[in-house]
Amino acid sequence: MNAHPAAPLPPLHNDRFLRACLRLPTDCTPVWLMRQAGRYLPEYRATRDQAGSFMGLATNPELACEVTMQPLRRYDLDAAILFSDILTVPDAMGLGLSFAAGEGPKFAHVVRDEAAVAKLAVPDMDKLRYVFDAVRTIRRELTDANGVGKVPLIGFSGSPWTLACYMVEGGGSDDYRLVKTLMYQRPDLMHRILEVNADAVALYLNTQIEAGAQAAMIFDSWGGVLADGAFQQFSLAYTRRVLTQLKQSHNGVRIPHIVFTKGGGLWLSEIADTGCDVVGLDWTMNLGKAREMVGDRVALQGNLDPNVLFAKPEQVEAEVIRTLDAFGRHDARSGHIFNLGHGISQFTPPESVSVLVDTVHRHSRTLRG
Repeated sequence: MNAHPAAPLPPLHNDRFLRACLRLPTDCTPVWLMRQAGRYLPEYRATRDQAGSFMGLATNPELACEVTMQPLRRYDLDAAILFSDILTVPDAMGLGLSFAAGEGPKFAHVVRDEAAVAKLAVPDMDKLRYVFDAVRTIRRELTDANGVGKVPLIGFSGSPWTLACYMVEGGGSDDYRLVKTLMYQRPDLMHRILEVNADAVALYLNTQIEAGAQAAMIFDSWGGVLADGAFQQFSLAYTRRVLTQLKQSHNGVRIPHIVFTKGGGLWLSEIADTGCDVVGLDWTMNLGKAREMVGDRVALQGNLDPNVLFAKPEQVEAEVIRTLDAFGRHDARSGHIFNLGHGISQFTPPESVSVLVDTVHRHSRTLRG
């Protein structure tokens, strides 16, 4: 894949993130954090209380914009990410998503037999209008009077496989017994679920892009629970199906694509061959070894262990430096976006994030060739 964008970048005060996605030179390594708008911030908790519930927050474009902007006011982050949930698509399919206090997501209706699978269809995107309205609202908030954005906005979705896991299990799972039972006993039904999910995710992400998202990320949060062979057949193939449908550019501006598979280190090279621009890494991978594996095919994103942020400030700084040093010095075709290896914990001290962000920018300047 060529390191240079096929279309220009949008007008931004800070375009480090997009440049790094496309393996273009940057003055320092950009940084953003998965779940950066979240429960570790007291202002987020206050806004969620105002909304009354998580879904009340996620479905209110103004409040979703507010919590998207909150971490950008605190920290010198290089990208914003839409505040939403990965399960909005199956909810729009009529499965009835809810979040009980202190519990994870639950679906009122599960997909485990032929009748349930037969009912599945790509949802009307009008049912997800609140997401696209949030994208538009955030973009307005990020843009100054001259039409120049502060930082780019990332849109996202769960991967077809990850969505299928929740749809079959009815929520989170410790053993993935129900979804794997269906996968092994009735692979025909599983493939049908994944086909519908892939086409729905592609349409959903494209509609986010049309509303103003400037990069698109696919979270394959449960890809790593699959056996080798099954991963390629039931997860990777459908992530690729999404990517082949995604807009490479919109209104003449290049749109990078990011794929993050938690537990996917074994398949890093195969993920890099899907056609994405960036591969996200969890904390089990060494960035230098990952860079050797992918060469100049893709940029890399990651991959500090989120629990490092519970250490003392000087220890956080040392681990950030170690992670940056693992990637190594930058050259004309390298691209690295600093991130955590998974979402930030709700118990994280906010001041640890300041140390992380400041250290990334300061130390990475020394690694430019």
